[in-house]
Amino acid sequence: MKMKTILIILGALGLIFVIVQVIYYYKIQSNIETYPYEVVKDYDTFEIRNYEASLFTSVKLNEGNYKETSSKGFSVLAGYIFGDNKKNEKIAMTSPVAMTIEDNSTMMFMVPGKFNKEDLPEPTNNAITFKEMPAKKVAAITFGGWANDEKINEYKEKLVAALKASNIKHTNNFYFFGYNAPFEIIKRKNEVIVELE
Repeated sequence: MKMKTILIILGALGLIFVIVQVIYYYKIQSNIETYPYEVVKDYDTFEIRNYEASLFTSVKLNEGNYKETSSKGFSVLAGYIFGDNKKNEKIAMTSPVAMTIEDNSTMMFMVPGKFNKEDLPEPTNNAITFKEMPAKKVAAITFGGWANDEKINEYKEKLVAALKASNIKHTNNFYFFGYNAPFEIIKRKNEVIVELE
């Protein structure tokens, strides 16, 4: 009898978890402002995009693995947008969370379009800076699941190989884009992008 009760409780909790995931994805995630772009050309494994000029909050991170640096960077920038600034003002979350792919990464949150640099509250954390990203043409490759160093490097290499095969020249400015909160399990989306010459 006890085992049956435990199974019923676990089943109910599992169902509640799935419902929360679906509600979060369709009601909240779908309403989050995203980094605006236009698809220029779609290839088999990647696409070419034009991104609009946008403003980002950013923080430089020390060398380390993806899990450590992304967790630290997210904590710093999330604190700022959740009100840890000199106006105690909350700023809406946007998507994706961006990280440069280099030895000392920079994590960035896009600033919602209604703000300009002068309107933003001053950070209380001196490590946070504002970065104006110009309009750019990029190549992007997408993958699912949870990101880690191995996956990011794997898809970076796949993107480089695909661009070489298509005779498309790129810079060395690579970024990782993560679109989901850590607790989301459905429709997880990650991307590696590189600026084109």
